[in-house]
Amino acid sequence: MAIEGSYQGFDVAMHDRGIALFTFNRPDRLNAVSQPVRWELEEVLTLAQFDDQVRVIVLTGSGRGFVAGVAGHGADDLDIWDEEPPVMASRLPSHRDVPLSRYEILVHLSQRGVRAVRRLDKLTVAAVNGFAVQWGLSLALACDFVIVGRSARFASATLRTGFQPDEGGHWLLVQHLGVRKALEFMMLNQFVDSETAVRLGLANEVVDDDQLLPRAMELAAQLAAGPQAAMRHLKKATYLAAELTFDQAGEDIAVRTSVTDFHQDAAEGVTAFWARPRRTPHFNKWLEDHDTGIPRS
Repeated sequence: MAIEGSYQGFDVAMHDRGIALFTFNRPDRLNAVSQPVRWELEEVLTLAQFDDQVRVIVLTGSGRGFVAGVAGHGADDLDIWDEEPPVMASRLPSHRDVPLSRYEILVHLSQRGVRAVRRLDKLTVAAVNGFAVQWGLSLALACDFVIVGRSARFASATLRTGFQPDEGGHWLLVQHLGVRKALEFMMLNQFVDSETAVRLGLANEVVDDDQLLPRAMELAAQLAAGPQAAMRHLKKATYLAAELTFDQAGEDIAVRTSVTDFHQDAAEGVTAFWARPRRTPHFNKWLEDHDTGIPRS
């Protein structure tokens, strides 16, 4: 299953160690996304989840923006859909822009791309250049790691036009900032720079703009070299832990450990640790051999 190629509004390129680089390719509008782009992104991310060649996903933007919100609202989106038919996803049937259909668009379309990133068990890195606004902010915050260039600017900004963060941005901001700071961020239409984003916990680290993609790819390579089965289970367990009691989180991690302790990667890790001289473990041979990594009885 190969996901490499050009899609509506973004390109996907495969790099060494199973790193899939998603690049939004509409710099003329700061990579603001239309409905077809969001629809197609969810489809390709779903394929990436099932593609054993993909270990880590990096998302970035071309030009001066990561993703500066959405292109058009309501009826305007119908025109954009006509101008930009999706490459891979099915076209939606025509519909009237009334409250009920707007609800369906938001739940089943607008939220899909952000939700698809958050639901991946494969690790994700956002390399944020320039503006990450509204939908772009939520896309970045849905990723597991966020590296920002010095030019990066973060904002919700929906209230500037009287709209809501309907892609789920309010939930993501609460997760990162807490209720009080999330309200301040949204209600005051704050724009924060790269250093402030790191200080607030919206990003992991800031680098010079010309080092942004190299640093993101370096981090992705480090993540791709780790034991993927254990890392994917730990990612899911960590996100769930924020919603569970201590006892529930303990039950969850015990179930996951009962799987990963018997995985080929764990056996390789123990063997490498006790080897004399100690050596670097060669994890993920099961992916290279297209195996499950679980010994068969």
